Amino acid sequence: MANFDLNKLQGAIPQPKGAQHKNALPPIESWDPPFCGDIDLIIKHDGSWHYMGTPIGRIALVKLFASVLKREAEQYFLLTPVEKVGIQVVDSPFLITQWQQKQQDLIFTTNLDDSFVVSSQNPIQLMLDKVTGDLLPYALVRRNLWARLHQNVFYQLAELGSEQLIKGEPHLMVTSADQNFSLGRCG
Repeated sequence: MANFDLNKLQGAIPQPKGAQHKNALPPIESWDPPFCGDIDLIIKHDGSWHYMGTPIGRIALVKLFASVLKREAEQYFLLTPVEKVGIQVVDSPFLITQWQQKQQDLIFTTNLDDSFVVSSQNPIQLMLDKVTGDLLPYALVRRNLWARLHQNVFYQLAELGSEQLIKGEPHLMVTSADQNFSLGRCG
């Protein structure tokens, strides 16, 4: 593990200026910093962030770090313009904790207040939960970063769903942005 100072990382992340940029994400796609090693930061299965075994209690700091989170293959990194550090993610970096329906669109909100319309750009996909091994619905939040649907959200969405056959198997389906998405196999 790299010798690391979270305050130094926080200070190295450029902050968008002005109210119109409140939800703007840093342009990490244009950054190519050197890898500086792994740090003892883990995003647990419940979506909580822990540094050196201690939960990070400042939600603003967690949101800042989430804004510079990058996934490459199955590895996760925090980036600044000058450094890249590896972190651990037990399953997925986000949880879908809220949803609403506006006309024909489903709008998901994560545990860190990222909101998006479920669509072909932000699809729901069935994946294996890395802890339980269950095939569960996840939604693409951004930049190859996925969120597992919280159990309460799943059950609420199941009320909206309808059974449809996919490759001969019955699936519970929901519709958003004129696209159909599976919440899982029925039965």
